[in-house]
Order: sequence, then structure tokens, then C-alpha cells
Amino acid sequence: MKVTVIGCWGGFPKVGEATSGYLLQEDGFNLLVDCGSGVLSKVQSYIAVEDLDAVIISHYHADHIADIGPLQFGRLVKSHTGKTLAKLPIYGHRFNETEFKKLTYKEFTAAEEYNPAMPISVGPFEIAFLQTKHAVPCYAMRIEGGSHTVAYTADSSFQEEFFPFFRGADTLLCESNLYKGMDGTSVGHMTSEEAGIVARESRVGKLILTHLPHFGELEQLVPEAKEQFHGDVVLAEEGFVWEGE
Repeated sequence: MKVTVIGCWGGFPKVGEATSGYLLQEDGFNLLVDCGSGVLSKVQSYIAVEDLDAVIISHYHADHIADIGPLQFGRLVKSHTGKTLAKLPIYGHRFNETEFKKLTYKEFTAAEEYNPAMPISVGPFEIAFLQTKHAVPCYAMRIEGGSHTVAYTADSSFQEEFFPFFRGADTLLCESNLYKGMDGTSVGHMTSEEAGIVARESRVGKLILTHLPHFGELEQLVPEAKEQFHGDVVLAEEGFVWEGE
């Protein structure tokens, strides 16, 4: 399995960059996890719009879905160039019916419901869900492909329920929107220290800090996480690749 970070900012994109978006590839299948602001522009550095096979959305905040509309229009435009495109499935939950329905656009994209109580198969991937602690219904994902497992917190404040859910994953994409000593309970986000605790207690192989803050010194996040997790810790950035061997 190959994971490419397309966007890693929380809330809004840094100049020339993107908010949440991660490209997962296995056996020639291309899955985009979240599609935030700037993601459509950036993902085209790695894959053509018409080569996406599926998209899955953790929740309906703008920094995770802002580029769904541009993606849909991109598929339409590509169809006018003579390309025959299959309808692109976009997976989401139905706890916001208005936003769920927007995932369907003419014959170009189709909203596909996931029931978070049950795992689903998307191409070569098996995906399980866990509700997070956030302002709106949001779901963490455990994504298995081939012989590797990628864990993704999406947006959440700290919860011990992550430990068994992520147990033994090869890599963890963990939000770190806050610094050690801050309290993310009311805003539904985690600190670097809490990310380290989740990684340690889940016994993952690698910790990738993402959904990054727009304040403070980002380099501080890594040593703060390492105080709790003694495995490999890296700061997400556009183009960062994790590839299971």
C-alpha cells in the first residue's frame, strides 16, 4: 500500500497548499480519503482526475469536503474531451442528508452510503469506522489493503476508544491541531502529546502528525509527541509518502 499526503492543514489551506486529503493506492486502485480545500489542485501532481477510482469522506466540514464540487466539475470537463468516465463513487455517512446528497452529481459522481457500524470494501481496501469526538458526526477509519493497515483519526478530541480500534496498524495519520498542554476537548481536536499517547497505546508502527495548526512552531509538535511514543514520528507535508513493504 502507498499513502501520499495531498493536504495536511486544519481549517484552511496554507498559501499554495491544501487541507485534508490523502491518496491511498493498492493494486492499481486509487482511493482519495477526504477532499478538502486545495486538494483537487494538488492531487493532480500525482494522479489525473479521471484516474481516481473512489473517494471517502470522514465528515462534512469544509476543510474535508470543499473540493468535492471542483472534483465533480473536473469529471464533467474531462468527459467533454472524449474520455469515457465511469461514475465515481463518493462514500459518506447519511447523518447530514443535505451534504450526503451533494456527493451525487449528474452521471459523474454517485453518493454511496457507509454505515459506520459495519466495515465496507472499496476496491482492494477494507475500511472500518469509529465515531470520533467532534462538533459534527465524524468517523475515524482503519483501512486495510494487502498486508498493511493505515489508521486515520480524522478530526477528534482525545478518546481511549482509539486504542483497540487502531491496534497494530502499520502507520497512523493522527490529527495534531494543538500543542502539548492545550485543551482540545471543546473544539474536537487533539494535541501533539495526545497523538503520541494514541500511537503508543495503539502500538502502531509509525506516527504521522497531520491536520496541522496555523500558529506556533510546527517543529515543536514532533518532540512533544515523541515524549509519549518512542517509534518513528514525522510531520505531514504535501508529497510525503509512506509505502508499506
